[in-house]
Amino acid sequence: MPAIHQFTAGFAWHDAISNEAHHFRNIFRQWGYASEIFCDPANTSRDRRQEVKDIHTAASTIGPDDLVLLHLSIGSVANSIFAALSCRKSILYHNITPAYYFQFTNPQTAAHLERGREQVLALAGKAPINLADSAFNARELEEMGYEQVQVLPIVIDTDLMRIPPNSRIMKRHKDGMLHVIFVGRCSPNKKIEDVLRVFAWLQKNITPLCRLTLIGSKAGNERYHAMLLAMCKEWQLANVEFTGSVSQADLHAYYKSAHVFLCMSEHEGFCIPLIESMMYDVPIVAMANAAVPETLDHAGIQLTERQYDIAAEAIYQLYQDADLRNAVVKTQHDRLARYKSRNLEAELREALTPILPSR
Repeated sequence: MPAIHQFTAGFAWHDAISNEAHHFRNIFRQWGYASEIFCDPANTSRDRRQEVKDIHTAASTIGPDDLVLLHLSIGSVANSIFAALSCRKSILYHNITPAYYFQFTNPQTAAHLERGREQVLALAGKAPINLADSAFNARELEEMGYEQVQVLPIVIDTDLMRIPPNSRIMKRHKDGMLHVIFVGRCSPNKKIEDVLRVFAWLQKNITPLCRLTLIGSKAGNERYHAMLLAMCKEWQLANVEFTGSVSQADLHAYYKSAHVFLCMSEHEGFCIPLIESMMYDVPIVAMANAAVPETLDHAGIQLTERQYDIAAEAIYQLYQDADLRNAVVKTQHDRLARYKSRNLEAELREALTPILPSR
């Protein structure tokens, strides 16, 4: 049976690339192809190892007529194994975060990112079909020598949203407090220190009746997390919670109980939580950096300068002013409608058609 396989640097719950690879595998199997996900066991969460294959076995498994789609996002053995294969190939670029964000908090991650950048450069011209999940990422690939890069926005598995929210979390947050959330890895490029600065202004100068929930893994960024905790202690911030990784049920509950989603990130290749916030009718306040303006596409409240007082005031007005909140949510509904109107599965098939294996 002809096959379409995928390579990822790792595989874990609540990871956007892992979720997309899982969704793609279902799509490829529905198309009538055998399909597996290969990744590095060292970077695969223990509870998902049964779902994937060891990347080191790929070369002996994949035939010349099979198609391999590489999810390119960081320095990885997956990239070098992909380069050496003799088969049909396609690359989907998810962006590589600049290494300088991690030079002081995690030199090892910085080295992986530097290696990834070198591998991206080396892979130029190695696959006939090159995709990127945003125009921002496509431009970056083209600057590194890739030609005719096509944009395919991240495909979100909406089936995950059908999992019921954690009722305990929902009940806990029904206390009349303004609830601000951010969803994303505890990573320096996310500028979570600026989220804390905005929240500090909100709590100290506008209303003490507010809470901040920061949802995302701190694995590999423990020094950065410690710095953020020290900031909270120094500024005597109340009601700030770092949840770490959470279950899908917990994540749904945090979205459903939130009044505003605050994103101060400096570097994003797409930012799926922005789309998720729209799905939950959570109004967004976000810095207009990197791919964020493209992902929002005129929705939400977008900030062009890091003015923490203005960001805090925007949050409070969204909470207090129902008309403003409804107007902002309407912009998000419109953006979401444009996103959903695209048949991303059909776009994926059209992009891969020139190299699809015969069935």
